[in-house]
Amino acid sequence: MTFDQMLERVRYEGAYPTRERAAAAVHNVLSALGRQLTGKERVDLAHCLPVEAALTLTAQTPESEQLTGWGFVKDLAARTGATPAVARWDTGAVFAGVARLAGPDLLTRILRRLPGGYALLFGQAELRRPEPAAA
Repeated sequence: MTFDQMLERVRYEGAYPTRERAAAAVHNVLSALGRQLTGKERVDLAHCLPVEAALTLTAQTPESEQLTGWGFVKDLAARTGATPAVARWDTGAVFAGVARLAGPDLLTRILRRLPGGYALLFGQAELRRPEPAAA
């Protein structure tokens, strides 16, 4: 997929009126994801994305403290000056395309690496991990 095709998909998913608005969403959301995702999953995702999108993702230095899914949305809203509702909308529109490009196996690995709350942002069911039994 080319970057232009990715923008058109995001524009469709987000019902954005212009390509520029879709491009802003892609840049903002992938920059935010780049601050959260680490390890082999980050590298593998970058390889799945069009070059321009991969550069946006990898240009960010991962933060030492990972945010939950809701924390991700709130941080994105604060950084972009958007409302949390708009930030959530943008995240869903961009992550829908990212999920398709990544494929189910890589997406599962990404979701395992990130704290809770991201599955819903990627349009997936949020499955709870079993907690260890108390001794």
